[in-house]
Formats: sequence, structure tokens, C-alpha cells
Amino acid sequence: MIRKAVIPAAGLGTRFLPATKSMPKEMLPIIDKPIIQFVVEEAIASGIDDIIIITGRGKRAIEDYFDTSPELENHLVKNEKYELLREIKNIASLAEIHYIRQKEPNGLGDAVLKAEKHIGAEPFAVLLGDDIIKAKVPCIKQLMTLFDEYNQHAVIAVEEVSAEKISDYGILKGREIADSIYRVEDIIEKPSLDEAPSNIGAVGRYILTPKIFECIRKTGQGKGNEIQLTDAIRLLKSEEAVYGYVFEGTRYDAGDKAGYVKAIIDFALERSDLKEETGRYLQKIVAGLPHSVKIT
Repeated sequence: MIRKAVIPAAGLGTRFLPATKSMPKEMLPIIDKPIIQFVVEEAIASGIDDIIIITGRGKRAIEDYFDTSPELENHLVKNEKYELLREIKNIASLAEIHYIRQKEPNGLGDAVLKAEKHIGAEPFAVLLGDDIIKAKVPCIKQLMTLFDEYNQHAVIAVEEVSAEKISDYGILKGREIADSIYRVEDIIEKPSLDEAPSNIGAVGRYILTPKIFECIRKTGQGKGNEIQLTDAIRLLKSEEAVYGYVFEGTRYDAGDKAGYVKAIIDFALERSDLKEETGRYLQKIVAGLPHSVKIT
């Protein structure tokens, strides 16, 4: 049973500068809900209620967001905005959330290692704080099911990535042992297109065994002079089985500008209060595009 989740959220968010100079990228809104709330809600929907968020300098807004806000609550009561009041109170009671500071942005592997004392000797989930995955069955729940089916060995979410995005991912070399399930034979962090063993990339969801902590400590600095979780997984698979799973659902890389815009549009089109107006506006925009613009 997976009881704990780690959400790394200590990155500098340089792709969204200057907005992220004073605002964590994980707090960027998808309409009226910050990215990280989608991630927390996925963990909760998967049965996880003990969450560790790895923060860094300038990330206090994340802690404040999931805390109570007496002044705001009193304001909403005075103005009889009871529906909003319930929503604000629910945010503060979503789960038991702990915060651990990563003092320097030293890579995803280092961020996960910071949670070792809280995790202890049990398997756990990792959900990246800027990846939103929309699915009927929460993505991390899908991995938890596979973890139990495959003798409680590590499972990572994977998907096909385009050639121009290969160098942004940990790329898998694997043997397909069942539909959408790979036994990991190797995994390479951000290879060039020529170096990549496939087009199957690891994305922001993992179920890991506590053995990963020892592997992270053995891992030196990798790409970007940071301690990479991918390199630690590469060590882990030499000691125990690691599986890759092509999850069911739609992923939005909300840490990427294009992915962020796509998420806003798709979520707007699903909301009853925004669907019609957004749809009309998009139709108007598309109708006015020159023929040379390719719609994908």
C-alpha cells in the first residue's frame, strides 16, 4: 500500500521568467486553480493522504496556499460568499501536507532524497509539481496497481515523445512484456536524438522503492551538473526490476509554455461557465488564420 507521496517543487521555473521571479511556477493558475493543486488532488484521489512537498527559496506561496486563511474566510463570510468559503476551507483540509526545504536547486534526485527521513523504509509515489495528468483513473493510481501486480517493483509513467523533445526527457530502453508495459533495460537522461535508445520518455509520475535513496546517494552529478533521478533509476534497475507503463490519460507539461497554454484551453472547454464563449472565440481565431498556418 502506497501511503506517502513526494511532490518536488523547488525548481527555479526559469522557463516562465519573469513571472516566476516572485511566483512559484507551481502556483501559476490554470484559470482559477494553481498547477500544484491538480497534482495534490491526483495523489488524494489515489488514496494517498500523507504528502511531502519539496520547496526552495521563494516558494512560501505554496505553503500559504494550502494553509488556512482567517482574514479571507472572514471577508467571505461578511459578504455572504459561502460557496467560495467552502472551496477555500476545503483547500486547507485536502491532506496532511509537510514541507521540506531543498536549500539549493541541485536536481530532481537530490529533491527526492530530501524526503528520505519522512518516507522511511516504505515504497512511495513521486509526482512532479508542474505535470498535470487528466485521466479517468488517476495516473499515480494506475502505477500503484501495476506496482502491486509486479511484485512491488518500481514503476514509472512513460509516453512517446516527439523527436524535437527527446533531449528534454529521460529516455527508456525497454522490452515490452505486456500491452503498454516495459521492463526497463536502460534509461538515459536527456540524450541527443542520435544517442536516444527509443522515443519512450519518462514523465512526471513514479512509484519507487526505498532502495532509490541509496541509488541517489551513489549518483554523482549528471546532466546540468545536477543529481538526476533518472541516473538513480538507472542504478536501481541493475539491482531490482523497474517497469515503464504507458499510462491512460492526457498529460500537460505545465512547466512548458505551450503545454501550459494547451492546459488552459482544454480545461476552459470543459467548464460549463467558459465552454461556449471559449469555443466561439477559438472558432473565430481559427477562421481568421492565414492558409499558411498549420493547425495541429
